[in-house]
Formats: sequence, structure tokens, C-alpha cells
Amino acid sequence: MADPVADMCERLVKAVNLIMDPQTSQMFRLEALKFCEEFKESSSLCIPCGLKLADKAHSAVIRHFGLQVLEHVIKYRWNNMAQHEKVQLKECAMQLLSSGTRSVLEEESHIKDVLSRITVEMIKREWPQHWPDMLKEMEALTSQGEAQTELVMLILLRLAEDVITFQTLPTQRRRDIQQTLTQNMDSIFSFMMAILHMNVEDYRRVKSVPEMELKARAHCRVAVATLNTLAGYIDWVSLAHITNNNCQLLEMLCLLLSEPELQLEAAESLLIAISRKGRPDERKPFMLLFGDVAIDVILSAAQSADGLAVQKSPDGSSVEVVERRYVFLKRLCQVLCAMGSQMCFLAGSELGIEIPANLCKYTEALMAFTTHTSHFLKMSTLPTWGALFRHEILSKDPVIVEMAKKYMKTCMTNLVKTGYPSRNDHPSCMYSRVDFDNDEDFHSFSIVFRAQQSDMLRLACRIAPLEAFQIVAEWLQFQIASPVDIGDASTTSSEGMCSILSPSVIQWDAETIFMECLVGQIFKYVEAEKLPIEQSVELLQALLNYETKDPLILSCVLTNISALFPFITHKPQLLPPVLYKLFKSVTFETTQGKNVPRTRAVKNVRRHACSSIIKICRDYPDFLAPCFDMFYDHMKTLFDTDPTITYLEKCALMEAVVLISNQFKDFSKQKAFLEDLLAPVVSDWTSEELSLVLSNPAMFLSFVGADQVITEQNKEPESISCNRARLSFCLYVLSGVFKRTRWPTDLEEAKAGGFVVGYTPSGDPIYRSPCYSIFLALMPNLFALIRTQNSLFLPENQSRLSETFARAHEIMDGDKKAVLGITQPLLDIYDSPVCKSNLERMQGFFSTVYDNCFHALGNGGQSLMQDFYSMEGLSQEISTSVFGTLDYVPDHRLRPIIRVFMAKLVQSCPPEYYESLLCPLLGPLFTYMLQRLSLKWQVINQKTLNEAEDEEEVLSHESQVTQEMLEEHLVILVTRELMEFLSMSCVTRKVPENKTESHKEEADEDEMMTDTVQAVSSAHSTELTELGKCLVKNENIYMSLLTLAFTAISWKDTTICNRTASLVCWTLLRPATVGNLLPDAVTWFFTSVLRALQVHGQHEVCNNTLNQLAMLIYESLRPRYTELRTVMTQVPDINMEALDQYDQKLLDPKAQKPGEKKRKDQFKKLIAGTIGKALCQQFRKEVHIRNLPTLFKKPKEEKDIVLQSEVLGLEALFAPTADEAL
Repeated sequence: MADPVADMCERLVKAVNLIMDPQTSQMFRLEALKFCEEFKESSSLCIPCGLKLADKAHSAVIRHFGLQVLEHVIKYRWNNMAQHEKVQLKECAMQLLSSGTRSVLEEESHIKDVLSRITVEMIKREWPQHWPDMLKEMEALTSQGEAQTELVMLILLRLAEDVITFQTLPTQRRRDIQQTLTQNMDSIFSFMMAILHMNVEDYRRVKSVPEMELKARAHCRVAVATLNTLAGYIDWVSLAHITNNNCQLLEMLCLLLSEPELQLEAAESLLIAISRKGRPDERKPFMLLFGDVAIDVILSAAQSADGLAVQKSPDGSSVEVVERRYVFLKRLCQVLCAMGSQMCFLAGSELGIEIPANLCKYTEALMAFTTHTSHFLKMSTLPTWGALFRHEILSKDPVIVEMAKKYMKTCMTNLVKTGYPSRNDHPSCMYSRVDFDNDEDFHSFSIVFRAQQSDMLRLACRIAPLEAFQIVAEWLQFQIASPVDIGDASTTSSEGMCSILSPSVIQWDAETIFMECLVGQIFKYVEAEKLPIEQSVELLQALLNYETKDPLILSCVLTNISALFPFITHKPQLLPPVLYKLFKSVTFETTQGKNVPRTRAVKNVRRHACSSIIKICRDYPDFLAPCFDMFYDHMKTLFDTDPTITYLEKCALMEAVVLISNQFKDFSKQKAFLEDLLAPVVSDWTSEELSLVLSNPAMFLSFVGADQVITEQNKEPESISCNRARLSFCLYVLSGVFKRTRWPTDLEEAKAGGFVVGYTPSGDPIYRSPCYSIFLALMPNLFALIRTQNSLFLPENQSRLSETFARAHEIMDGDKKAVLGITQPLLDIYDSPVCKSNLERMQGFFSTVYDNCFHALGNGGQSLMQDFYSMEGLSQEISTSVFGTLDYVPDHRLRPIIRVFMAKLVQSCPPEYYESLLCPLLGPLFTYMLQRLSLKWQVINQKTLNEAEDEEEVLSHESQVTQEMLEEHLVILVTRELMEFLSMSCVTRKVPENKTESHKEEADEDEMMTDTVQAVSSAHSTELTELGKCLVKNENIYMSLLTLAFTAISWKDTTICNRTASLVCWTLLRPATVGNLLPDAVTWFFTSVLRALQVHGQHEVCNNTLNQLAMLIYESLRPRYTELRTVMTQVPDINMEALDQYDQKLLDPKAQKPGEKKRKDQFKKLIAGTIGKALCQQFRKEVHIRNLPTLFKKPKEEKDIVLQSEVLGLEALFAPTADEAL
């Protein structure tokens, strides 16, 4: 009779070989795979077959499958096995560990891994209760050789990972194992330290003996495994184990940094140890690392690794980075940074720890990494420098002060943007090729890197501001004196000028950043009489005299002038030449012909000059006020004489002059000026021609040329582009002027200037705006244009678009990529002309006009305040224009209505207009958006993949898929912005009365609370705004808000769910809980939260938020609405006994109620059945690990806290007196 085990093993071997053979057809592979899986699931021969297949005589693939079978049995059948079968399997597993593997160097890593998994799975189920000698057996295994020692280390590491890191066990089993590990940690650590010490010593003894090479490698392998295991424990054990015996572990790890084969693992363990948190007295021993021996070892290891981190390629043609040495350098750098964090923590603690004597040596080591060629290493040191420069004590130490100066000099190199992976023009390029996939990745990194460098540079400038100024002054003078270096052909623009990669540009760019960081600090931390006024004036004069036709360099020059402008306030005679330089840059042109499109770099320079003018007018209006007439006259001359100036540039200069005019502080004078400034715009905007165009969709489309067919033969008439420019200019001016016009901030000055016209009932002043009459004249056509814009989406107006502009209302490509999260090219082509197609220009026009309409309207509200909100018929105008024909307005056009106009309207609205203006607008808006978004989310939720559609068909419809994704993302964005608007309108955070109370630790499990609802709701520090209170008074609006909020939490977006559930839902519902709600409404609110848990419960943050919300609703409304219990009984797998107990404690006023944390845990368990699973978890086979008899639980002493015979002080205090009894 044939042996069934041998027969099955033979079949399994064939099946596994079929699966692994690349020549096997898909059909046979699936059949073989199915056979193997069915065998593991149902066969009674799993254990004998698994053991037989795991024999060393088989190939590694077959052995691995056999061991996988054993692991499957332990994970899924252990609970059904008899005790003797468990013991037998455990003995077989130990036998495999003892003699079932090859030597430590020969055995495959995946075999070792599965062997360790098998053992750990048994440990998780049986230790310590049923396997008390496990640790002793592991220790005994290590005496059998290096292979067994390595396996023991792998087992201990995996056990720590499963129990502590990943926590893949039930709570009680995890607690039992963790407590047992903690109790035995002294012996475990001593054991691992002994293994490490012994193998390191053996390795050092034999590594130089040629015939002992294999032995040396074996000892090295075991030492590496031990270091990895130590790293898994160092992260969570008590700090006492790490610092025992005068930090013996840290000392050993430091010494191993000099061993090339062990240094990386030693550095990683050391990093984990030195990064630990704890009390100051626990962390004090870490200061030993600042001793001479440790610092010298770290410095020596860094120098050695740095020399070995780079080597020539095999063909000798280039230099390459040795990745292991480079990774070690990274870890060593992180170790130094962690040491710095510990020093900063301890230096300011109550222990009174002195500044280390080796602080200079430490900072020199840190500086060595800061000056390293690798950008990653440079960036790693920045947080530590920041901590040192911010530290109250260390920042004043002479060593740190000197290092701050040295750091600033280092920034002259580090701020220079070099090291693109695709180039070879700098030593950092080879490191960048290891750290970054492409130039775009590097560019993204460099933005963050430069921002962090700027922050650290500001801190360094704070310590030594005058020295910083000297550094940047010399640097700027050098740049001015140096000839422009455009570099080679790869860094030169098509016009023979600099590109962003040219040597001169990257130097100018770096110097500019240094200058901007410095100036803000020098005015804060240097006394006025010590400011380097004369030297700064010399620099400004040199910049004003500097002439260049290169737009990129000129842009840097303008930034320097703008940064140094605060010094001009001490030398007013420099103001005219500075303004002349800026105005000249506004009209900057290269030597190209006037008809050639401007390059992006030229456009940026002109825009930069306009922004600089606005910035100085905004920040120093009082300083510029005496030059107002000169400024205004020059601007008008420029407008009249230079036809190349664009409407955007005109608008920017008009904004600047309006900012200065705010210093008139005279209502009549400012009003007259604004009327003069805006006269051409008002005349054009209110003309009969534009009035007709703006109020008639067909005429509007014809006016802007959207109904014309444009081809190469049939060019667009120049008059059409002029028409679009007229409209754009008017809207930009309206929006900009309304935004910049302000009355004096000082009340007395405002009253003296005629800006105050009365006071509100609460005593607040009522201001009038000098641009009110202008706004009033422009409003009718502005509302007409908004009405027309919305009506353009009607079918009859869509049909009027020509073939050329049929897609004119679609979202622009740039916006589309931003919505989809597609990375756009980060390296702008500055030397290429900005050329757009006719369609792109029309799309841009419609988009900016639509946005600017709402910017102008929103800015009008912010600027005019009472004048705006008191306008007669405003609510009706907004309803008919802004909210007209919204059904046809696409989602991407809805966004500016909500986030630009409505947000500004609500934020600026005085409380007295809430009822008359905002309620009639917000009620219908929220109702409409609820209906619209519910339909769109219903489509998204019901959307499924068509299984019949094959891959080729999907690829052929890629554009359709992209469009569907775009529409879905737009719905998500609109919903987020709507919920953000709702939150902003109705919810405000309240500061707790006693902040110290809110920071107390969670109450003990036995804490008793008397007022459950009040205790739970106190966790939510939100309340209704005054507008929110006004809205909830209207029942229809209130129901719309509640329905929107409780519906939104079930829409498939975790951001919407979490923010709405945490901030909005309970805040809105709380006022209704004290009234009489319909039972159906209560049921709907509660089931909405449970439905959201089903959708989002797999996400921890949403899970916690929704559980809290569900508990708040249940505990608040359950006493009055028994319908909630009916809902609870329908929760899958609910424990009815636990529900009864929860209800009894909730409903019985005499029952002692547990603390909030315990109630949360209890309620979370009750509704756990509603929590949905992620798709990746839905078909996963569950692993069930049974709890064993519990350990370490101390029985509570049944002892009365107060003996009956004792006299209670409280009783005596509150006992009724004889007088009271009468």
C-alpha cells in the first residue's frame, strides 16, 4: 500500500514547481495554485507533509512551501488541535530550528524568515502560560552554532515587532506577552549583549586570518542579526536597560562604528537609543556621548566613511556613490542630530546639567555634515541648528555664537541651487542621483530645503545680525562687480542670455535669499543707532547704478532693492531714484522687436517690479505720502506714453497709488482722487455700449469673439482682443481699488477726516468709504455681467459658441492638472515666448472674468462695510444674478462663488444684517447645494467598473476615464469648500475657561461622573457663531443645515467626513437636543452616523470621530427616544447583554457612571459591527488567537475607604444645625 504522505508530497512538489516555472501556462499555474491552497485549507496531512517537504534534502523553494504549510496550520488550525498535537508540532518546530537548516552562510534568508514566523506564531498562542521555558530553550539553541543563534535573534525580533510595533494580537494576549517580556528584559538584554560581544570579539579575532574567512563571515552575520534585534527592543524598553552599567550598550555601539561590516547596523541601533524620550533624569546618561572617547569615535567613523562613500566606476570613466557607506553617513548624521536634541532638552532642565566641554568638537562635527556635498546630509542637520540657535541658554554660549557666524558663511554655498541629477556640473550631482529619481523630484526637495535653510538663517542672523550684514554686503558687492557668467550651451537661453541654471543666476538667487532673511532680523534685533545705514545706502546706490539686460538677474536686483527699502526711510533722498528704477523695470524689454511675444522671464520682471511697488506702498504709505503727486503724475505719463504696458501692469500701479492715497485721511480729498483715477474706467464700464453687451449673452459672446471661427486664414480681429482687454481691465481695477481703499485705522483720525457717520447700537463706529459712490455706479453692470456669465451655460447660449471656441467654458489644462494632482513641470522655460492658442486665451478670459466678478463683489463688501450691506435690494440682486441658473453652472465655476464671494460676504457682514440679508441667501443656497451634491455623490457611489470591458477598451477610452476622474475630483473639492464655508459660517471654537483643566490626563477607569452628557460634550470645544444662532432660528434653514451635515459624513471622502463630524454635526444638533425632535428625525441622525461608520470606519481618524459623535447623540437622546435602542439592536453582532448594561447605567440616575474613556471604549465595542472594511481587508482570512488564563492581575481589595467608626469632615460640614432644623 502506498504511503499517502509520500504520495501527497510528490504531488505538491510537482505543483510548486509548476507554479514557479516561468514556462508554465497561466491555466496550469492557476490549477496548481488552487491545488496547493485547497491542500493547506482542508487536508489532514498538512503537518506530516509540511515536515517532510521542509527537509534539507529538498530545494529551497520546496522547503519554503513546506514551512508555509506548517505556518498555515498554526495560524488557522491551532485552536482546533489537540494538546498532544500542539506539543508534537512545537517539538518538531524546535527540531527544525536545531538541525533543520544549513549553515548560517548557506541558508536562504526566506527559509530563516519562515522558520522564525512559525516559532513566533506558536509563542503568540502559548507563551508564557503554556510554554514557560521558551526563553531558556531559545538560549539553549544558541549554544548549537551560528545558524541557530541567528534564528533565535530573528525570532526575538519578530516577536517584538508583532507584539509592540504592529500589535497583531488581541489585547489580553498582547498585554500578557509584553508584561512577560518586560519582566524578563534584564535577562533578555544581558543575553543579547553577551551574544553580540562574543561574536564581535570572535569576528575581530579571525577576520584577518585568510583561512578563517568563512568563520569570520559567520560571526559577522550573527552580530548583524543581534544588532537588528537590539534595534527592535531599544525603541520601547525602559531607558534603564539602555543606560545600565554606565551606558555599556551605548559604548559598545559607538565602538562598533569603526567596524565597516557592522557600523551601519550599530549606527541604526544607536540612533534609536539616542532618540528616545523620557524624564530628564532618565535621559541624563546620554550626555556621556559628549565625552572625548565617544565624540572621537563618531568623528573618526564619519571621516572614514566619507572617504569610502565615493569610488570610481568599474570602467573608471566616472565616480559613483557607494550606497551602504552613504547610508551609514546618513545614520551617523542623524545620530549627531539626536545627540543635539538630547543636549538641548537637558541643558534647560531642572537637573542643572552643564554645557558639555566638547560642545565645540560636537558642533564642528555637525558643521562637517552641513558642509557635505550631499544635500540630504545638509538638510538633516538643519533642525538641530535651529534647536541650538533657539535655545535660551545654548544660543548665548560663545561656541554657538561663533558657529552661527560660521553657519551664515556656509549658507553662501548651501543656498546656491546645484546638484541636478541629470547634470554633472557639481560634485553633489552624484549624490542627487542616489537620492532623487529625476530633476522634478530634486526641484521639489530643493524648495523645501531652501525654505528650511531660510528659517535657520534667520535664527543665525538673530544671534549675530551685524556680522550677517557684513557677509551679505560683501557678497552683494562681489556679485555687482563680477561679469555675468551665462555658462555653457546647456545653461544659455535661446537669446544668448542666462537661464535659471546659469552660474551667475544661481549665485544672484542665493544672495537674494540671504538678503531677504537678514533685513527683517536686523531691524528687530539691532538698536536704531547701530544700524548700518551708510553701508546699506552704498549697497542701494550700487544696485540703482547696476544695469543689466538679463531679466533673471534684474529680477534678483529688484528683490535686493525691495529688501533694503527699510533703510531708505533713514535716507529719504534715495526714494526718487528707487522709484525711477522700479518704474523703469515695469516697462522692461529686451533687445527683441516689439512684435515678438515677450518671454516668461521678461513678463516676470515686469510683474516683479509692479509687485515691489505695491509692497513698498503697502508697508510704507506714510513715507511715500509726500511723493504722492510725483508718483501719480509719473504713473499717468507712463499710461499715456507707453503703449506696451499691459492692463495688469496698469492695474497694479493704480492699486499702489490708492494705497498711498489712504494716507490723505481726508474723506473728501480721497473721494475726489478716486473719482479722478477711476473716471476712464467708470465712463467705459457704464457706457451704453458696455451696458448692452454685459446684459445680453448673445451680444456678449459676439463682443468677445466667442462666436467667430478662427483659422490660420481667418485671423481674429485686433478689435476683439481689445474688447476682452477692456473688460478684464475694468474688472481688475474694480477688484483692486475696492480691495486697497481703506479708512484710517485710528478712530480719532477717521472722525477728523469725515469717515465716521454714526454708531451702531453696540457703540461701534459706522464708517463710510470714499469709493462708495463709484461702487454704486458700477454695481448694476457688475450684477448684469454676473447674470450674463451664468446664463452662458444655458443650452441656447452654448450653441452660439463657434467651432473654435466650443470648449471655451471647460476647465483650463493647468487647473485640470491641479485638480487631478498631476505634477506639472517645475522647471519653467524662462526663455521661451508665452504663446497660447486661441482656445486657451478664450478659456483664460472666461475664467478670469468669472473669478474677478466675485472678487470685485467680495472686495466691495469688505471695503464698504455698512454702505454695501445697507444697499437697497442687495439680497434680491444677489439671488437673481449670483444664484441665477445655477443648475447649468459647472462645478469648477461654482467654486469661486462659494470660496471667494460668499466667504467674504459672510466674514464682513455686520451682525445687524444677518437676518435681513444672509438668512434669505444662505438658506436657499444650502438647500440647493444639498440637492445638487446628493445627486452627484449618488452617481459616484453607484459607479462600478464594467467587468466585461477588457484592458484594451479601457485604454482606448483613457480620455473618458480622465474626464470622469476630473468630474469626481471637482465634486469632492466643491463639497469640501461648501462644508468649510458652512463650518466658517456656523461654528467657532471656544477657549476653555480653565485651560489647565483641558490638559489634564485622561481620568482613571474607575472615575465616576454624575452628569454624563455634560462630561462628554465638554470634550467638544465648539459652539455656534452669532450667524449660526440666527440661522438655526429658522426651522427650514436649520433642517437644511442638519441634513447637509449628516448626509455629508457618508460621502466617500475622509476629509469631508472627519472635519464635518468633528466640528459641524454635534455643534448644529446640540440646540435641537433640548427641544422636541420627531422620533424619525432622531433615528435618521443616528443611523446617518452609523452609515458613515460603515463607509469610513476603516480609517482610524474617522472611526474615532464618528464613534464620539454617535455616543454623544445616543447618550443625549436615548433617555427620551427609545427608538435609538431599536436602532442599536439592529447593529450586526451587537452584545445585547453589554447594551443592557450600558443603557442601565445611562438611564438610572442613581447608577454610578464610569469615566469618559471607559464609556467610549464600551460604546465603541457596541457598534463595532457597523464598521466597514477596506477592500483589501474584505476577503482576508481572519486569524483567531485565543486568550489564555490572565496573568499579573491583582485582585482589588474590598476595603472601605472610610471606616464607619470615623467621623467624616464633610458630613460634619454639611450636617444641619439646630437652628436650621427649626
